[in-house]
Amino acid sequence: MGSRKKQMADAIKESKKQIAFAKLNNCPTSPRKMRLVADLVRGERVEKALNILKFSSKEASNRLETLLVSAIANWQAKNEDASIEEAELFVKEIRVDGGSMLKRLRPAPQGRAHRIRKRSNHVTIVVGANNNTQS
Repeated sequence: MGSRKKQMADAIKESKKQIAFAKLNNCPTSPRKMRLVADLVRGERVEKALNILKFSSKEASNRLETLLVSAIANWQAKNEDASIEEAELFVKEIRVDGGSMLKRLRPAPQGRAHRIRKRSNHVTIVVGANNNTQS
């Protein structure tokens, strides 16, 4: 019984080695603008995703590019003996959640005030390896 549990634990460890993630918290961009860029790279291979982000004119693409590079570095730290080219890394999951909101007041006509909501977001990128050795 104990050896079976150990085998299951080893299998889970191996599957966790295949993925790595990076987080960006409280990024001062609205989640809606960030999701437009995130949708471009969801499910793409890492090399193609980096090219898309590099040549995108959106401001959010710079932040996502550095986050993706960080996720790749985290994967490389987990798998020191493997190479990135052979692993065929891809963006397994990218999630943009709303963060904290700064609330400000702007003067409006006739003594009124309008509330301004300065939004921020949290981004999580999960990078996975596509090791399908079919020989």
